Amino acid sequence: MKRIVLTGGGTAGHVTPNIALLPRLKELGYEIHYIGSYDGIERKLMEQYHIPYHGISSGKLRRYFDWKNFSDPFKVLKGYGQARSLLKKLKPDIVFSKGGFVSVPVVMAAKHRKIPAIIHESDLTPGLANKLAIPHASKVCCNFPETLKYLPQEKAVLTGSPIRKELLSGNRLKGLDCCHFKSDKPVILIMGGSSGSQFINELVRTILPELLKTFQVLHLCGKGNLDASLNNKEGYAQMEYANQELSDLFAAADLVVSRAGANAICELLALRKPNILIPLSANASRGDQILNARSFERQGYSMVIEEEQLNDTVLLDAIRKLSKDRSQYIHAMEKSELLNSVETVVQLIEQTAGN
Repeated sequence: MKRIVLTGGGTAGHVTPNIALLPRLKELGYEIHYIGSYDGIERKLMEQYHIPYHGISSGKLRRYFDWKNFSDPFKVLKGYGQARSLLKKLKPDIVFSKGGFVSVPVVMAAKHRKIPAIIHESDLTPGLANKLAIPHASKVCCNFPETLKYLPQEKAVLTGSPIRKELLSGNRLKGLDCCHFKSDKPVILIMGGSSGSQFINELVRTILPELLKTFQVLHLCGKGNLDASLNNKEGYAQMEYANQELSDLFAAADLVVSRAGANAICELLALRKPNILIPLSANASRGDQILNARSFERQGYSMVIEEEQLNDTVLLDAIRKLSKDRSQYIHAMEKSELLNSVETVVQLIEQTAGN
């Protein structure tokens, strides 16, 4: 039996592409193990899939001053030793890493054990964890054509991001029913990222009376961000977040307003949903969402509004324009070559493990 170790963690974005690979890997007869941190989000997300999970020590490497910078390198060293022991015991044919700091000692340990490792970079430019891991990897997958110039030529492969199969099989009528929406009025899905965005939430609620004249609005507003005064507003549905029903909600949506996290926008591409992207500002991040969004804009997949230029009038006008030009965005997304990323990544895994 072939054996693979998956790794990645710290945020859901470093785990969900690994989850997307599980069904195909099982079909091909792989025994799958997961290495993550002791109590990170990756452990919780993997529990439901009954994959053997191995926790290791994990530290964070920061670009800014923090007292933890003095102690976390020792956690990373401990994690490296634990990863070496685990890989010696498991003897996998290959390691696949989705990134995050817990993955760095695993990829390094794989090279020490002469086990090929493939890593996946979601953002347009590699993050710090993957920068550290790239020298130890056999191949590096990426989402954006522009990323290829930041990677070693002999390792770089443009694959797109693996998308969970269930997202592609949503039921529009179930999604509409979940929101108590009608079937004869278009739906806008608004997502502010995994924890929500107070700024976007307030803007949406400001223009809600105008939006509801033309659209129905499904608002995923983040934990603790519900507005009780809008609970019974006709044509408006709000949720903190969506779980099992997400595929049906996507199917119900005609337009999407979203942050520009790499996995989220790759899902919008795979689902061919015309979208407006509002990336996190450079002040609140390393600027990766801005680069991601601008790449999608250049390829004709998205409209982009940076936070500094955003107000209620700008957002309302953009939604109206997107609705008018909806078919041209769908046409551009249909021409993308990155719509079957799971199969592309799995073929790379098979080839690299075989070599």
